[in-house]
Amino acid sequence: DLIPGSRTRRFSVSSRCTTVMPAWVIDTYGNNDVLRFTKNASFPVINYPNEVIVKVFAAGLNPLDVSMRGGHGAATLSMKRDPLNIKQTGSEFPLVLGRDVSGVIMECGLDVKYFRERDEVWAAIPPWKQGSLAEFVVLSGNEVSHKPKSLSHTEAAAIPFVAMTAWSALVNTGGLSKDNCAKKRILILGGSGGVGTFSIQMLKAWGAHVTVTCSQNAEQFLRGLGADHVVDYTAGPVEEPLSALEKFDLILDNVGGDTERWALNLLKPWSGAKYVTLVTPFLQNTDRLGIADGMMQTAATVATKALKHLVKGVHYRWGLFAPSGPALDEVREMVDAGQIRPVVEETFSFSQVPQAFEKMEKGHARGKTVVQIKDQY
Repeated sequence: DLIPGSRTRRFSVSSRCTTVMPAWVIDTYGNNDVLRFTKNASFPVINYPNEVIVKVFAAGLNPLDVSMRGGHGAATLSMKRDPLNIKQTGSEFPLVLGRDVSGVIMECGLDVKYFRERDEVWAAIPPWKQGSLAEFVVLSGNEVSHKPKSLSHTEAAAIPFVAMTAWSALVNTGGLSKDNCAKKRILILGGSGGVGTFSIQMLKAWGAHVTVTCSQNAEQFLRGLGADHVVDYTAGPVEEPLSALEKFDLILDNVGGDTERWALNLLKPWSGAKYVTLVTPFLQNTDRLGIADGMMQTAATVATKALKHLVKGVHYRWGLFAPSGPALDEVREMVDAGQIRPVVEETFSFSQVPQAFEKMEKGHARGKTVVQIKDQY
């Protein structure tokens, strides 16, 4: 069905296909057994004029997908999906997981200016929205960005979620940018995961000096990504070799736990140095105490910690994921300039989603688990 006067073809979508689609869903929280393949998932609908529907070519899995499958963050995410609490409990099901998407725009809302049908795009999908382990997904236009031309869809699906998590922590919270990073000393605790490997490459592209901690078997890999100094945390208490180094301008903590006890002493005092942790009790608090009490507990915790460290001349902050199409535009330019490369650990077909989740659960992956979806229905 050619459009008169044009050389482009419309998407041919039969009437049946416009109401249902293939997807992996969960109907309750639990272990891998709750994953269910269906050909009758609800087709996404544009509800707001700034939304787009994307045909998914590849989806990326993150540790967050595994914890969400088990119900982590359910209280907060349900509130975000339904702020006025109109729907009953469990209304998020059937839930589609998958936080990264690379694909092609199929339909645009009336207010969408930057994209048109058939554009190749990538995006990080917020945890409160239906995910990318489906044939189609609906997103806000300001969450989407044009895909890097130098990457395949499979490679592209390895980047957005870790990129936006790192960007939120380092840029939005840490105050870093390509203009102020030269000569800055950055420490990444837990450098071999997705956020760490992305952060190393971005910070090196911006001219920073990057020190990372990792296990011995990841050392060469991280040096290959550009890390200036690598400390093996399996060789003994990691704070000892780190304490012997020159102090840092910013620490990005992907580890959490006991780390906070000693890590803030590694920052330059009274110089605006920041400690940004991605391991926060926010979702656990709201899951455990409910929304209101959980948020109060969280606010009290972060305020107490911030004040305690401010007295010592350093800033304590929490980094939280934030989706952003414009930030992904900047990441795309760095990818196409060869400054950032995707780190894909393993690729699975659409029929192998349970195996992909098993791979994520085992952890210790040095890259993203990606599911190829196009033509797998």
